[in-house]
Amino acid sequence: MAETTQTYALLAEFETPADVLHAAAKVRDAGYRQWEVFTPFAIHGMDKAMGVKTSKVGWFTFIGGVTGYTTGMLMIWYMNAYDYRIPVGGKPMFSPFSAFPPSYELTILFGSFGALFGMLFLNRLPRLHHPLLKHRRFALATHDRFFIVIETADPKYSETETRKLLEAAGSKRLEEVRD
Repeated sequence: MAETTQTYALLAEFETPADVLHAAAKVRDAGYRQWEVFTPFAIHGMDKAMGVKTSKVGWFTFIGGVTGYTTGMLMIWYMNAYDYRIPVGGKPMFSPFSAFPPSYELTILFGSFGALFGMLFLNRLPRLHHPLLKHRRFALATHDRFFIVIETADPKYSETETRKLLEAAGSKRLEEVRD
């Protein structure tokens, strides 16, 4: 039985950073939402050209840090003031000053876990297969070519209109990527 493949995206190739920067601004202005730019190095101004907003990973980190600090304080309060009380020289059973170092360490630990798992979640990783990795021309993205990929899952995607937009933006080569 033959496997049926569907089109994953339209791949547009550009030769210079300026070309792909201007094309990214045109794609953004056209209203596309599910698209990406691949370059061999970072291009100054690309985030603005793509309309990229600030990342939500910071919120995951913050929530992880607050959870870590709260966990540390509650853990030490429970152990010292409730579970296993040892009166020593009239000192209080719980003091936030002595509980701060372990709570601080848990803040860092849980915050880093929040950042890691938040990034993985927001990037939909791990993804063990990606259709672009099978495409021969796409391998040039790590050498000297610049690519814009517009996914067919984008609500605004239309085969003819998207192709016209990318050709007008200066694409040197347009190809379909099959899944």
